[in-house]
Amino acid sequence: MGLTLGAILVVTAALGVVWWLTRPPALPTIPHQYLATVQSATKTCPELSVPILAAQLDAESHWNPQADSGQAQGIAQFSPSTWAQWGKDYTGDGKADIWNPDDAIPAQSAYMCHLFKEVKGIPGDPTQLALAAYNAGPGAVLKAQGIPQIPETQNYVNRIEALIPKYTQTYAKQISASPSPPGN
Repeated sequence: MGLTLGAILVVTAALGVVWWLTRPPALPTIPHQYLATVQSATKTCPELSVPILAAQLDAESHWNPQADSGQAQGIAQFSPSTWAQWGKDYTGDGKADIWNPDDAIPAQSAYMCHLFKEVKGIPGDPTQLALAAYNAGPGAVLKAQGIPQIPETQNYVNRIEALIPKYTQTYAKQISASPSPPGN
């Protein structure tokens, strides 16, 4: 009896390991503490959706508000010069704070909306072009008349493009699981 129980435990453990190693990767979700901020930020820009902004934030910082690459900072990875132009006090606390997601996420949305307008006349997918402009700068996209031949920028755009359908799927689940406010 003891040998049979041991064999069952070994087989069960082996099946568990196989399942663990072959399971599909978990889909990314918008962290709960940033969901309302992302939703609100995209309302002012018709070209920008919640899944696009979420995928971009994931690619920029993996949702880390303390991310610091040495050249860019915060959850939206603004360079100091871009933050000086686009950073704004969205929280009303008197300070435009690159480290505060409630300031940085709406600033990122406003800047992306501007970039959509900047790349409007360039042939190609507007979302890909705006993302490339966020990464390489709008001048590089305008000069290239498309996504610049910069491997970092091309990888950036491809990574976000791959994340958008995943965030589309999980965002739909997140909002269907959220309770509706009273009166809705």
